[in-house]
Amino acid sequence: MGILARSLLFVPANSWRLMLSSLRSKADVIVLDMEDAVPVGEKETARWLVREFLKEERGRFRGLVFARVNSLTTGMLDEDLDFVIREGIDGIVLPKAEVPEDVWKLEEKLLHFENERGLDEVKIIPLIESAMGVERSLDIALSSDRITALSFGMGDFLRDLGRSVSDLSSDEMELLYARSKVSVAAASAKILAIDTPFLGMIIDRKGVREQSLLAKRLGFKGKYAIHPSHIPIINEVFTPSESEVKEAMEIVKAYEEAISHGLGAASFRGMMIDRMSYEQAKSFLEVAKEIERRSAT
Repeated sequence: MGILARSLLFVPANSWRLMLSSLRSKADVIVLDMEDAVPVGEKETARWLVREFLKEERGRFRGLVFARVNSLTTGMLDEDLDFVIREGIDGIVLPKAEVPEDVWKLEEKLLHFENERGLDEVKIIPLIESAMGVERSLDIALSSDRITALSFGMGDFLRDLGRSVSDLSSDEMELLYARSKVSVAAASAKILAIDTPFLGMIIDRKGVREQSLLAKRLGFKGKYAIHPSHIPIINEVFTPSESEVKEAMEIVKAYEEAISHGLGAASFRGMMIDRMSYEQAKSFLEVAKEIERRSAT
């Protein structure tokens, strides 16, 4: 599915101190946040700091670096991209994605800068934050080969429903449909699904874990975070367990043995293992291998 993204840490792009601090985090992805975390009066400062970070500090981080730019409707996107699309950036988080045209417009702008500056293809993670975005999530997920993950943001979505984070129910039932829709859309497009950050009290580690476990059950492969202390919890939840890895290895072995004998499927613990199950198990093992590699460095 392209990238390892169990944990994605939002970092305010107008704070050099927090950007440097993020280098010590165990996040798989740093997201330099030029949008919600930055007041309008500091957008220019954020652009210059992101540019300097990519030039001077990017090499110190082993994971991926994305930037959350300002949305298409703000009129600030072009200038954001001028500063951000440079050597060292891996991708863009596109906020307020509602229709495929949003992705196409961003893709056109990215292609311009890539060609102008001789850069490799920059990836895209659309952020689904509205009722319209949820309903069009599959169309958005399929809109570009650059899309490596589809993500959900609950704050603005709840506002669309006339609700707020402060009165979110304990079982988060208000988010079930939206989360499921985004997760299924991502699975259909064969990309990752990334869950909304935990927006409760920063010290509520139990809440972070419970929300992460719920997201995992719904098919999400990772989760955003707004505080570094949440990263170890999120990584733990989305890291395959030893028993899961062992089972995946056994599935791969059983299927490959069956194929070597001219069979199209295999039996494993009383269940039929077909090509799809085999590919899923292989993908699972690739994730586990990448996690192990990262842990060793």
